Amino acid sequence: MFQVRIHGRGGQGVVTAADLLSVAAYLEGKHAQAFPSFGSERMGAPVVSFCRISEKEIRLREPILEPDALIVQDPTLFKAIDVCQGLQPSGYLLVNTHRSLAELHLDAIANRLPAGHLLTVPASELALKHVGRPLPNAALLGAFARLTGIVRLQSVAAAIRERFSEKIAAANVAAATAAYDAVANAGAAA
Repeated sequence: MFQVRIHGRGGQGVVTAADLLSVAAYLEGKHAQAFPSFGSERMGAPVVSFCRISEKEIRLREPILEPDALIVQDPTLFKAIDVCQGLQPSGYLLVNTHRSLAELHLDAIANRLPAGHLLTVPASELALKHVGRPLPNAALLGAFARLTGIVRLQSVAAAIRERFSEKIAAANVAAATAAYDAVANAGAAA
């Protein structure tokens, strides 16, 4: 089973990201579940959502304490909470930012993860360019697909198209594809 925890703030599409990821996995014939956890339901409050993906039926229903991957939609959360708590030693960390790992003070985490398992992507900027709003969730799912290989970009795109109207879906698929390509190009340059 592959477990993903997504951190962000209310209004960034954290819950939607987990839902879309679970649908993408389902479209590939896998079992998946997605669910949120949040306290106060206000814009800007910290929000976390979870997604489990497996080849077998999933019976667990509790929050993910030891994720295989973390997606961080808002890097300011690193100052507010221990976002990386429980991250598996071989886990993945994907952060929405254009800043360097040193600027985010993530050097220690980068040193303990396998090479290529920590990545930053300017998802909000890509979303602003393609969607017209700085909603990073779809772009981060495109980057996640490339980084981990757990789901394919085509499945992420299909999940987005299933969820949104044609115009909104097309813009979000473009953002996801741009992030996917950015990760691919970063890997080729490394």
